[in-house]
Amino acid sequence: MEIFLHFDTWVALLTLTFLEIILGIDNVIFISISANKLPEDKVRKATLLGLALAMITRILLLFSVSYLIALKEPFLTLDIGWFKTAITGQSIILLLGGIFLLYKSTNEIRQKVENTNEEQVLKTPKVISFKSVIIQIILIDIVFSFDSILTAVGMTNGVDGALLIMIFAVIISIIIMMIFSKPISNYVNNNPTIQMLALSFLILIGFMLITEGAHLSHTEIFNKTVGVIPKGYLYFAIAFSLSVEMINLRVRKKK
Repeated sequence: MEIFLHFDTWVALLTLTFLEIILGIDNVIFISISANKLPEDKVRKATLLGLALAMITRILLLFSVSYLIALKEPFLTLDIGWFKTAITGQSIILLLGGIFLLYKSTNEIRQKVENTNEEQVLKTPKVISFKSVIIQIILIDIVFSFDSILTAVGMTNGVDGALLIMIFAVIISIIIMMIFSKPISNYVNNNPTIQMLALSFLILIGFMLITEGAHLSHTEIFNKTVGVIPKGYLYFAIAFSLSVEMINLRVRKKK
């Protein structure tokens, strides 16, 4: 524990905790939307359990850092002229996670669009089982945790006691998200337009995961390498869209 007597350790811990919270907001939104399918008395339980599973998943992945890094080695190479790729373990996880997010988000949007009655949108039929929701949360936790841990590893590379710092950052960030998960969940679920916006964000994130997975596998299409979408662009788009929607909500309330 002597590492916590150094100023650099606290800077790394605070920075990493902040980033873990930012990266975890997507997870909170997904968990909220999935848990909202359950009866009201089980929503809070599913949300907290989902976040607890996210914490456990991230800590387990932290202890498997060396294995995660080894997943960069390609195990399958394809070359059909106009399309080239060298598939790795990391890219497969991100690609499958992105596809799952796209499917889940577009399916949710379809259900909302088909049901145009606002009362029904707010009171989504509770037809899904608790077990099914938890399985969905576990699957997406793995994807979000994978991306989060890779970011943490990159940030603390070369820092003394890096593993301990990352574990503390994960625990602190999850506790903070647990505290604020209920107001976030209530706000998203009680405002249909915010819910649609959140689902749209998840589509963007899913697409970003797919492009990141393609980039990690050095995919080339017509001799053009697939690049990574800078996360800053994505977060700016989300923040800007959310700001505009906040203004719209205030205008509607005044009217």
